[in-house]
Amino acid sequence: MWIVLWIILPLAGLTLGWTIRWLYAKFQLTATEQIAARIKKDAVRDAETIKKEMLLEAKEKVISEQHQHERETRERRAELQRFENRLAQKEDTIEKKSRQIERVEQQIQEKEKANKKREEALAHEEERYRRELERISGLSAEEAKNLIIKDLENVAKHDAQTIINKIENEANLAAEKKALSILVTAMQRVATEVTSDITVSTVTLPSDEMKGRIIGREGRNIRTLETLTGVDVIIDDTPEAVVISCFDPVRREIAKVAMERLVADGRIHPARIEEIVAKVSKETSQRIFEEGEKALYNLGIHNMSHDAIRALGRLYFRTSYGQNVLVHSKEVALIAATLAAELGANRELTRRGALLHDIGKGVDTDSELNHAEIGMEMARKMGEDPRVLNMIGSHHADIEPSCIESIIVQIADTISAARPGARKETMDTYTKRLKNLENIASGFDGVEKAFAIQAGRELRIVVHNDAVSDDGARSLARDVVRKIENDLRYPGRIKVTMIRETRIVEYAR
Repeated sequence: MWIVLWIILPLAGLTLGWTIRWLYAKFQLTATEQIAARIKKDAVRDAETIKKEMLLEAKEKVISEQHQHERETRERRAELQRFENRLAQKEDTIEKKSRQIERVEQQIQEKEKANKKREEALAHEEERYRRELERISGLSAEEAKNLIIKDLENVAKHDAQTIINKIENEANLAAEKKALSILVTAMQRVATEVTSDITVSTVTLPSDEMKGRIIGREGRNIRTLETLTGVDVIIDDTPEAVVISCFDPVRREIAKVAMERLVADGRIHPARIEEIVAKVSKETSQRIFEEGEKALYNLGIHNMSHDAIRALGRLYFRTSYGQNVLVHSKEVALIAATLAAELGANRELTRRGALLHDIGKGVDTDSELNHAEIGMEMARKMGEDPRVLNMIGSHHADIEPSCIESIIVQIADTISAARPGARKETMDTYTKRLKNLENIASGFDGVEKAFAIQAGRELRIVVHNDAVSDDGARSLARDVVRKIENDLRYPGRIKVTMIRETRIVEYAR
């Protein structure tokens, strides 16, 4: 029994051990499979995550590369556009230069044609001179020589005048800097002496004893000078000075120069006075003509009658508000010619009309016509173009302008007269004129305030709202205008502005 037990018990123990081991191994296998499954699941999940991340990175990289490609494409397109623009600009430049070259070639061809025509004209002129010489070959040698000398003399005069004008222009340029400093220091004194300089001239004497010699026995010397020149000689207590007064600037200049020469010569008696006055009158007449010719030469204007040249020359001795009228006329001509060139108008005709616009001021007449009407009549007698007549007559709006050149002359005249420093007026005269304007307006009933503005070119009047109606303001403005026209003398025109307003003021407390 015990033997059987000893046999069965080990077998049962082995069986039980194997069974337990098998169960344990199976349990371990199941756990391992579960771990493997879990690891596999985790691996699959991690792989999916990595796959998504890689796909996302790939997409981002693709998008980045796409953006980079698009940016590079835009830059290339911009660079290509800039290159095309530069190419277009170069093409335009080349085209412009080509057109310029064509114009230059055309100008060269025209110049060649002109030179050819000039050569033909010179050849023709040479042939004419040759035939003329052949014609006059029958004359004496002295007569032929005189004819040639006369031609050479005309050429020499023209060349000499050109050289003289060049030297004068160079001298004016050299003197301009010094003149500027002199003008700055003398401006204040001159500003208060303009009216005096317009109507009187002062002759400096070596001593007061010379005054008695100028008067002469029983005043015969001074009477002779006044009779011959038509001026008033004022001898007062001013030391070593004599004042010559006359509204005609030419007569005043003749009297001044004659007086200076008589004082320098010392021989003062009626016969000598007549001789000096006649000589100075002749010289002044010649100077008037030369000044007119000089103005025409500087502006390049030709075919002007002698009467017109003398009338222009007389403007050299005429001033308006301290501004020399001839200088003003030349300045207007230059400004008008520049404007005409810019506007495409007739430049030569505009320059001619602008120079002649104040020519009526150079005429000594008792006519009641103004200088524009007188100048227009003069130009008509001289056979000037009708447009020039209109420029002269319309430059102060006395008549309607009929062409653009007339309007240009009006503008140029205004620019020359209104620019700073062009015209002067004494402070006393200026203040008095403005005061008179304000006093005239203030003298009417219903006027509250009156102000003269724009250097006396406009009068602004403020009326009482309750005392003057709208219709009454219009009537009052006309009355003020008539009063100004009747009582005052003034250049140009004065604008009267009547102001009537209703002003209500309340206070919130």
